[in-house]
Amino acid sequence: MSASQFKMLPCAMVGVQAVEAETRHTFQRHTHEQFGVGVIERGAQKSHSGRGMVEAGPGDTITVNPGEVHDGVPLGDGGRAWRILYFNPSWVAEVAGDIREGRAGDCEFSRPVIRDARIAKRFRRLFSAVTREGAVEPSLRMEELSQMLLADVLCEQDVSTGALGLRREAQAVPEAIARARSFIDDDPTGAISLSDLARETGLTRFQIIKGFVRATGLTPHAYIVQQRIHEARRLMADGMPLAEAADASGFADQSHMTRVFVRKYGVSPRIYADAMAGRLRAARR
Repeated sequence: MSASQFKMLPCAMVGVQAVEAETRHTFQRHTHEQFGVGVIERGAQKSHSGRGMVEAGPGDTITVNPGEVHDGVPLGDGGRAWRILYFNPSWVAEVAGDIREGRAGDCEFSRPVIRDARIAKRFRRLFSAVTREGAVEPSLRMEELSQMLLADVLCEQDVSTGALGLRREAQAVPEAIARARSFIDDDPTGAISLSDLARETGLTRFQIIKGFVRATGLTPHAYIVQQRIHEARRLMADGMPLAEAADASGFADQSHMTRVFVRKYGVSPRIYADAMAGRLRAARR
């Protein structure tokens, strides 16, 4: 794979996306809607995550939670290479429910970097199995590997989160900021100003900005742009043409959407849309 190349590989498991990357790209702060588990294969990177600033090198397992704000900067001139699987939240919820034996509770990956050769080996086996040429549907082996990998990562503990990565109550979002976020979520494609958010919450514009960054890791504008990108990804995955997806998700035009998409994910909307189209074709066979 050449430098600055991303591949979205065909994946035999519905609800799972497989990505292979080698790049010197510096990623802006962004979020994903899925859980991510991957392994750094070459080079190293530094990243700000919702769980602090971390570094990861060859053989390290990396994780990300849905909605977690993170970025990525290469360490050294050679860039880095990694492979990663993105799991729909329902997948992870099912595994967490099995581990808890039916007891309710939210979950998250508590450690952004895991240095455990056994977990990295298990990830590589699963990645190879689900992306193997000719693998068109999940086998019992794939299901076992995915369950065991997710269970391993979920059960990784640190002293601040406790067993099974239960979410920290101290991170609860203030009610006013939660209202502001809900106001944006109701229509992220609309024209929203700080004054609108101030009227909705009773806070000053400065309080909105400061509180939003503290609660989400993003300014209100950056949060709106991220929600628009998520909407564009959903529309493109459903087969909507790029220009229409850009308009429907609130971008000025397709070029604007493309610039934001590449800065955040390192891959163009066209590559993403083509990969999603390939998955749809494979699923219909």
